[in-house]
Amino acid sequence: MTRPLLMILTALSMATAAAALEPSPTTGGTLAVRAALLHIGHGEPIADGGVLIENGRITQVGPFATLAVPQGVNVLQAAVVTPGLIDARATAGLTGMLNIPHDQDMLDHTTAMQPELRALDAYNPQDELVAWLRSLGVTTLHTGFAPGPPLSGQTMIVKTTGATADLAALVPAAAVAVTLSPPRGFGGAGELFTTRAKTVAVLRQDLIRAREYRDKTAAAGRDRKATAPDRDLHLEALARVLDGELALLVTAHRVRDIAGALRLQKEFKLRLWLDGAAEAHQLLPELKAAGVPVLLHPAMARPTGELENAAYSTAGSLQAAGVPFAFTSGYESYVPKVRVVLFEAAVAAGHGLDRLAALEALTLGAARVLGIDRRVGSLEKGKDGDLALFDGDPFEYTTHCLGTVIEGRVVSEIVR
Repeated sequence: MTRPLLMILTALSMATAAAALEPSPTTGGTLAVRAALLHIGHGEPIADGGVLIENGRITQVGPFATLAVPQGVNVLQAAVVTPGLIDARATAGLTGMLNIPHDQDMLDHTTAMQPELRALDAYNPQDELVAWLRSLGVTTLHTGFAPGPPLSGQTMIVKTTGATADLAALVPAAAVAVTLSPPRGFGGAGELFTTRAKTVAVLRQDLIRAREYRDKTAAAGRDRKATAPDRDLHLEALARVLDGELALLVTAHRVRDIAGALRLQKEFKLRLWLDGAAEAHQLLPELKAAGVPVLLHPAMARPTGELENAAYSTAGSLQAAGVPFAFTSGYESYVPKVRVVLFEAAVAAGHGLDRLAALEALTLGAARVLGIDRRVGSLEKGKDGDLALFDGDPFEYTTHCLGTVIEGRVVSEIVR
């Protein structure tokens, strides 16, 4: 870092620390942001950069001196500014702060196969854990039902603001969550999946049934003489997976389970997102050839059981192999149950992953994997005005997130 840039960095950091950020009154207003280092989501950062946001969308990005900022517009200042961070696999909003039954909606244990369960019907945007993540720069969550049952339910993509799930939703239904892992029992009827082969076989059978259901429904729509099947929410959800409307989000850590997921993708021509993937480093050529992105297990997850071969260096290995990946907060059934992707990326950056690549995987890379990069992930004209403001290097332990902006509105700010 050059001495002039360091001086700008220090000055802006001190200025921001001296006074709390002033909230923008409405999403529809105009807001300018100035940073000593402006990361746009890919490539090198811009020294003394700026962003202008109007009516919730970015209208100008570049060196601050080149921006045409209208007179009287509030200008937020910070040492480092990045696009809003994206958590590519979470349960926040279904997993609640209180950790008591009424706010723990991330798993339903009544039966093993429930693709019809919608995250939209369970997500609580006003839970304190959502606000906590937002205060740390996370503006977008891919959240929903947790790993565990073979088919636990659907996921959705939300902004970390909004009074209701409908207002928060960016993508109301994104994927159906599958878990390929050691067998376990579910439900009062004692459904028991005693082997991995049984789990895959039941899932395959459900997909075949869904294909038949979809074809019969389509035939009835074309031919009045054909009889449509009775409506079945279970099969409807899986039919949307077969049609590519929803991704199949498969949590798999062992090589044999990852390989099983790839076989399902090939057989049914699915849009597959691989979740967890502790042993992905052993199948890098196969993952690249299949074009399957990895929603990487949290770096700080406990390396036991299925995760015994998890490694801090996996993100670096995926980058080197050209396999798309993103960071996740994941899920574990103990307090506080919610992690922060910024910290996960920082650990990976300390263990072989290029720092700019780590930041990209938190922003534009995650947006591309989730298919939302037209709106979020980078600071570009026309995209949503979602930003995270820091008083130093985001990957340093002593750095604070000074404020979070979503669609041009300050939704979180540090109190000093």
